[in-house]
Amino acid sequence: MLYAEARMKLRLKLLARALALSWAGFWLFFFLAESAAWHAPVRVALLWAGVGLLLVCLALVPGRWEMTGGLLLVVVALSAGVAYAIWPPPQLPVVSRVLTTVVFSGPPLAAGILFLMHRWGATANA
Repeated sequence: MLYAEARMKLRLKLLARALALSWAGFWLFFFLAESAAWHAPVRVALLWAGVGLLLVCLALVPGRWEMTGGLLLVVVALSAGVAYAIWPPPQLPVVSRVLTTVVFSGPPLAAGILFLMHRWGATANA
């Protein structure tokens, strides 16, 4: 493998990892901050914190198992995007629904695809 190609593959993997972790970290912070701002009961706040930590764990999986983690990110992104598009909060305007769907499902979809591209490229050159 050429040196430039190896550097590009490393950049691809780092970009995917940064995107996945940034997405998960943002939603963990959002869930905790929203729970605090709305003075949510402790049980509800813990539930949202658990969802945020689940997203962080999901973002960490590709670090160990790249193919599995990439597929999980893609499946979760598509599932979340479809579910939110079907059952959005009724009081939100359409623009907010679309933006939330894109922000919630876009980054893990892109990160998952980047992980899969990196993995398939690594196995094709081996």
